Amino acid sequence: IWPMLCAAALRNLRSFTSPVRCCLRSIVTYVQGQSPEPRIREYFYYIDHQGQLFLDDTKVKNFVTCFKDQKFLVFFFSRLRSNQGGRYSEHFPFLSLCGRERNFVRCDDRPLVFTHLLPPPTDELAPGPGPDMLSYCGGGEQLSAPFRPEALYMHPASGRVYHPCPELAGGVGLVRSALAIELSPFFLYEQQGQEEQPTHFLWAGGRHVLTNELAMFFPREEGQRSG
Repeated sequence: IWPMLCAAALRNLRSFTSPVRCCLRSIVTYVQGQSPEPRIREYFYYIDHQGQLFLDDTKVKNFVTCFKDQKFLVFFFSRLRSNQGGRYSEHFPFLSLCGRERNFVRCDDRPLVFTHLLPPPTDELAPGPGPDMLSYCGGGEQLSAPFRPEALYMHPASGRVYHPCPELAGGVGLVRSALAIELSPFFLYEQQGQEEQPTHFLWAGGRHVLTNELAMFFPREEGQRSG
């Protein structure tokens, strides 16, 4: 059933992108749907900073041309892994295997983009409410991670906000700008100033000390440029 979902999703976008094209945005050549081995097909994807998924060679990337079928997105992103096989790994650092399809993935920033804050899931057996959830990449509750307010990280150079994500997808996900704006009033600063890093985050009646644990995922020189 899942290979059928993948094929159906691709057919839905044929009116927006040619099935046979070469990538023009970097020094790498491919053909969508190429078959380097018998019964194997390869496709190439791009994830923008809003968490939208496109075929990599789509000319115009917007909400109209992105993949929107939730079943496909859940299947695709739940199988997203670091591309350690060597094939196209320089230009497409992530890979999602879909049956006999190899889906190579690159992104504007991070492959997992948190887009919505969801209320805690209902569990009648739990003694109390659980944590809020962060949903990513159009998957709703099926693609979500517990919200850890103390782990939010505001990059000192770009101002973008990040949050931990599953290790197989890189360990750090981007918070979509619209959601980051919603969260921005809850950041606290020891000293008010545009170049200051936030030190605390107010959430659920608590004052959380920011751990900055995600700083390790970014080159040190980027942080130095903002100083």
